[in-house]
Amino acid sequence: MKRIITSLIAIATLVSCNSTEKSPAAATTTESETKKVITKVDLVDINTDETLIATALLAAPEVSRAECTVIGYNMKGEFVTLKKGTNEFICLADDPKKEGFSAACYHKNLEPFMARGRALKAEGKSAKEIFDIREEEVKAGVLDMGGDGSALHILYGPSAMYDATSGKVDEAIYRYVVYMPWATAASTGLPERPIAANHPWIMNPGTHRAHIMISPTNE
Repeated sequence: MKRIITSLIAIATLVSCNSTEKSPAAATTTESETKKVITKVDLVDINTDETLIATALLAAPEVSRAECTVIGYNMKGEFVTLKKGTNEFICLADDPKKEGFSAACYHKNLEPFMARGRALKAEGKSAKEIFDIREEEVKAGVLDMGGDGSALHILYGPSAMYDATSGKVDEAIYRYVVYMPWATAASTGLPERPIAANHPWIMNPGTHRAHIMISPTNE
């Protein structure tokens, strides 16, 4: 009789354990889903001048962010200096009127080139027209490209949502370019097409806008 009772107790205990405990796989799935929910809850719209500044600075090297200048459209639709800085970087904030997210940070020596592009775009020029006009102006010596090696950092993505706690823009990825006017594959030794993820290559070779493209592999 004792053996029968002991067996019944063991069976009851086993059934109880199986009915209340989740499998490791189920527990992992639940934790993952919970993290996703928490992450999304923490996101806020980039819809104030303060969040425009904060997210624009994310395009800059982390050690330089505090002293960067930030320019761009404010929430009133005015192109202004959102933050005055003291170092060599200028950050261009996301345009609140455009879908998705795009911020950039570049060396101040590139500002004449960037400003000329913005002015031509405001005149209604097409991308090809802007390219051709700046090409001729750089050749003529009336437009400064800032010299070899000036860098442009870009942070972009499909969502204009920001997590202030983690300091990240939702789904944003990063890439940067190094301008090398008139450089070619022959003069740099770089390919004209990417040969693998995370490898540099040269884009627009032989033109004023020749630049080394670097797209880090995103985690």
